[in-house]
Amino acid sequence: MRTKSGAALSGLLAIGVVLGTGACGASKTESPGAAGSCDTSKGTLVVGVIAPMSGKLSAIGLGIRNSVQLAVEQANEKCAVKGYQLKMDAQDDEANPDKGAAAAQRFADDANVVGIVGSYNSGVARAIQPKIASTKLVQISPGNTDPALTRGAEYATAPKRQHENYFRVVGTDDLQGPYNARFLVQDEGKKRIAIITDGKAVAENMATEFTKEIEKLGATIVGREKVNENDSDFSSVLTKIKSLKPDAIFTGCDYSISGPLAKQAKDLGLNVPVSGNDGIFDPQFIALGGREGDIAASVGAPIDKLPTGSAFVEAYKKKNFPEGYGGFGSFAFDAANVIISSIGKVTASAAWTGAPEQRTALVKEVQAYSTDQGANGVVGFDEYGDSKNKLFTVYKVTSGAWKDVKSGQFEAK
Repeated sequence: MRTKSGAALSGLLAIGVVLGTGACGASKTESPGAAGSCDTSKGTLVVGVIAPMSGKLSAIGLGIRNSVQLAVEQANEKCAVKGYQLKMDAQDDEANPDKGAAAAQRFADDANVVGIVGSYNSGVARAIQPKIASTKLVQISPGNTDPALTRGAEYATAPKRQHENYFRVVGTDDLQGPYNARFLVQDEGKKRIAIITDGKAVAENMATEFTKEIEKLGATIVGREKVNENDSDFSSVLTKIKSLKPDAIFTGCDYSISGPLAKQAKDLGLNVPVSGNDGIFDPQFIALGGREGDIAASVGAPIDKLPTGSAFVEAYKKKNFPEGYGGFGSFAFDAANVIISSIGKVTASAAWTGAPEQRTALVKEVQAYSTDQGANGVVGFDEYGDSKNKLFTVYKVTSGAWKDVKSGQFEAK
């Protein structure tokens, strides 16, 4: 389905295909696995990854890991960082803030690590940021959506850059939540909406931003309930929600909770759509119980409908990874390419030592990075480290799979 908001997506469809940067230099040292011969005489540089690669969110984390691996392999094939071979080191944070922070500290202590792609969870990012801020190690998230990570607790009224070495390539909850709200009310005609969250800060913030927009649009939040992230039986909460007679349920939970919740809602005869944001936009939501007509708003455009996105998908499939790229693999790919391009510029003038001044120079290169040729189209950062790509897409479960139904920029009114 195409709407007038699709004009923003149509503009992106004109983007040409460019994946990877650089051209092969003088042939000196053979790079293992490279298509040709590149000079790697200066050694190995490491792109770190921190993501949940086991546990409930492993489908997302493994897609992130594999996508960074793809970017690294493409860069090595093209001799993108002259004199160096690139390597990926992926650490499983299990969606646990303490484990994510420990992994980040290990990366920060290693002079050969030039940047981190991660984390996925905003809660993990909050633990990582203070650990590595003083080291100036670049961190680019492919999935964090909590606006406070970049602009502080007063992000709506008094935004302030939190950490100069932290960036993200996805839109934030204060845009994504309202975009979802507008779709439910204006496109789907929903007027009575219930909210269920898992109590995490990012879920509560998302639900609050969603609520603000719902009320602006004249619709009603009939109830707001919490479940625990380790719960498996949601019957008591859903029974209470059913008595409120909503015509939709908004969930701030990820797919591991929202999928079973959707199934149990149906079993209770609560036949209204479950709607969520990027945390449920994964095939696992459907596998765990997501139903026909359920809705997700997520960051970016449908990856397979952008020329550069299609190229990413094709390249990913050719690698025969056992896992899919998921909802955030393409963003991880873009984040890795920002680091790769930026380290190539820093090392063009001096050999990499990992010294604080070099890490600071790398942060500045990342801040200045700008392209419309990323897998997701526009890749670049504003003064807070937020993505300049403010495009969002709504998907609906259709014939057992996610189908995009609307894309566009969120414009505040």
